[in-house]
Amino acid sequence: MKVNFINIFITFLKIGAILLGGGYVIIPIMQSELVEKRNWLNEQELCDYYCVSQCLPGIIAVNMSILVGYKLAKFKGVLASILGMSFSPFIIILLIANILNKISNIPFIDGIFWGVNLSVIVLIYLALKEMWQKSIVDLFSSIWFALILILTVLKVSPVILIISSILVGAILHLIKGEKNA
Repeated sequence: MKVNFINIFITFLKIGAILLGGGYVIIPIMQSELVEKRNWLNEQELCDYYCVSQCLPGIIAVNMSILVGYKLAKFKGVLASILGMSFSPFIIILLIANILNKISNIPFIDGIFWGVNLSVIVLIYLALKEMWQKSIVDLFSSIWFALILILTVLKVSPVILIISSILVGAILHLIKGEKNA
């Protein structure tokens, strides 16, 4: 498939239309659309873009679409991906915002939300499983994960944990680079 403004827009329009839930849900959807179907990214790029998107301010899905769009077609790709990713949710929110309060007490609608919540939990699990396989690869990463988990439970600021992890990752990369040289 040719990568151009229209293809990028339509792909992200589709992703935006089926994206339910928060940022964790986007990994299996983008893996299917961008890695498996279109080969626009590989799995490592997807994982890297997700990690960077979490660290940036804003919506993870839009942040990821910006990174992918830029990789595919620079600034035209960014514009196409942002418009595509944002259009469907924008229209859906406009359509349901006025009636949501009126229908939220209907048992059938309550059942729909229950079902959506369960599917989002499964998608979060799939994202966690994918990230686990790519991130926890040796003894040090297992120890670092456990340390970060403990510090999170102890209510250490996420900003400190993220910055610390960035620094540790950069130092490890430099050390590994020197050993390979």
